[in-house]
Amino acid sequence: MSELNEPQREAVSHVAGPMIVFAGAGSGKTRTITYRIANLLASERVPPYRILAVTFTNKAAGEMRERIERLAGAEITRDLWVGTFHSVCARLLRRHHASVGLSKNYVIYDDADQRALLLRVMKDMGLSESGYPPKLVLSLISREKREGHDPVATKNSSRLDTTLADVYERYQAALLRSDAVDFDDLLLFVSRIAESDGADGEELRGRFSYVLVDEFQDTNLIQYRLVHALSANTQNLCVVGDDDQSIYRWRGADVRLIRNFRRDFPEARVVKLEQNYRSTKNIVEAALGVIQPARDREPKVLWTAASAGDRVRVRAVSDEREEASFVAGSIRGELGRGTAADQIAVFYRVHAQSRALEESLRNLNIPYQIIGGMKFFERAEVKDLLSYLRFIMNPRSDTDLLRIINVPTRGIGDKTVDKILAVAQENTISAFEAMKRLLKSEELGAGPKKKLAAFAELISGLSQKAESTGPAELARQVLQASGYEKTLREEDSAEADARLGNLEELVGAIQDYEDEAEARGEVPSISNYLERVSLIASVDTMQDAKLVALMTVHGAKGLEFDSVFLTGMEESIFPYKGVDQSHGESEEELDEERRLAYVAITRARKRLVITHTSTRQLFGRTHYLSASRFLDDLPEDVVLREGATQSPTSVYRSSSNS
Repeated sequence: MSELNEPQREAVSHVAGPMIVFAGAGSGKTRTITYRIANLLASERVPPYRILAVTFTNKAAGEMRERIERLAGAEITRDLWVGTFHSVCARLLRRHHASVGLSKNYVIYDDADQRALLLRVMKDMGLSESGYPPKLVLSLISREKREGHDPVATKNSSRLDTTLADVYERYQAALLRSDAVDFDDLLLFVSRIAESDGADGEELRGRFSYVLVDEFQDTNLIQYRLVHALSANTQNLCVVGDDDQSIYRWRGADVRLIRNFRRDFPEARVVKLEQNYRSTKNIVEAALGVIQPARDREPKVLWTAASAGDRVRVRAVSDEREEASFVAGSIRGELGRGTAADQIAVFYRVHAQSRALEESLRNLNIPYQIIGGMKFFERAEVKDLLSYLRFIMNPRSDTDLLRIINVPTRGIGDKTVDKILAVAQENTISAFEAMKRLLKSEELGAGPKKKLAAFAELISGLSQKAESTGPAELARQVLQASGYEKTLREEDSAEADARLGNLEELVGAIQDYEDEAEARGEVPSISNYLERVSLIASVDTMQDAKLVALMTVHGAKGLEFDSVFLTGMEESIFPYKGVDQSHGESEEELDEERRLAYVAITRARKRLVITHTSTRQLFGRTHYLSASRFLDDLPEDVVLREGATQSPTSVYRSSSNS
């Protein structure tokens, strides 16, 4: 207890009845939870199997268990129930499977399994993917389950139209026929059992004496119903979270649950952890400035006993290339002053912003890794387009031929490809030469020959255009002539839209290369661009080495770094899409963006650098931007504003400044 501050001790020593702990960023939340569990085990002699602690990631659950073991010993804590919502529910459902019509050996379907099952259901119903995009349908079904609605309840409430409700009903029936559940079922089924009047319900409600929930601000309705039911007998429910860090509304999290906890538990003890142990005073003050204008937040004043530290740098730049060059150069400076690479992070609002940043880091030989996403030049659609361009310039590249010969699908089967490779090997020629020989022979049937001839004609036509077409325009023509762009547009899914966005970003990068080459008085060529990309990619080495982290702000939740670079702080980028009441957007959307900015700022321990641009190439378009309104909320005495390419303030003024 001597290692804890007064509010932490209050939370740890509380024993009987409900409690809510509002834990500000960096305030020792995990320490408080683990000490509370250790206190229940040691001082209150609560059997470990009577304690349930749930959180949202396996990493967080593993760290929690390790800390408890260091405090109380592995022997005592072996029987603790510590895990994610899904892992805990999977264990409980194995014991109560019969209540929902499953066998003990039921299987859990992942995203790919769910999609395959849904496609079979839709095919039986005569529904097309274009009319009912599988990703959208699955998200709607997931929403119903997260809010506790089974197919019958959904039909009775008219929450979905008749066809979608039928799809949900048939999908769920098909799951049960397969003795399977999806991820949402794990929570829905266990919650339903825990709320039931039968023997299984009584057993579940009596299983745990204490229930603790970490990151409570991220819970959805069915998760809340679950922990509410599991603690119904004792009322010993302790929830820990921070409404200021609720950033997952788009996946079902409901910030109202943490804010309204005292409505359901009016006798709940309320503890606020407001001392930040992570960041310097200037960073804490910056975070507080951004979050205070939010509506309806639980009043909290984050503070720290740490020194002021470096001022928060806010750098105005002209475009994303200057931004990326500045960030990469600053990171090189950080490395030079002794900051470890894995203690440096670059944040952005959307994945597509990573392209320019990656190129600049590669140019300076700074090793990095993408967290929660794939490196731009490793994305399948990017590699596909680069393979087309490489093959047009070098038809002897068998690797590129094999990648693109049936992308998008042209009906060229594996047997035909195997025949091409056999002829190439027999005659020691390239696969493309072998293909042209086969087209002149009688070894192929009429169908395969027609498809190969069309592909050969496509490549021939593009090769001719390459002689007189600029690199960026050639890339555009490849996407059009190959049918790649058309195929993605017809797919009409969120994934296809993301892939189109990445392709547009690549075309934009090629256009940037053209502009730079012309500015230097050089003649741009696709060969030079491909060489540049290949050389840049070759320096991205040693995954085991310490690496700078690149990630979206959403991906940064729960992490912390000595030095953070927060990029893209412009209106329409952050807050995303120009969220504003005058444009018909909700105040809650703006508040969530504000909370997201607060999360980003509070990831930094020692140094924080924020950048914003006047123009930005994104998704193949040029955007003219003003500084984010959130920059207006940074206290001037903690900020060092740099750059003169645009005004340091946004065209908006927050409620705190109006």
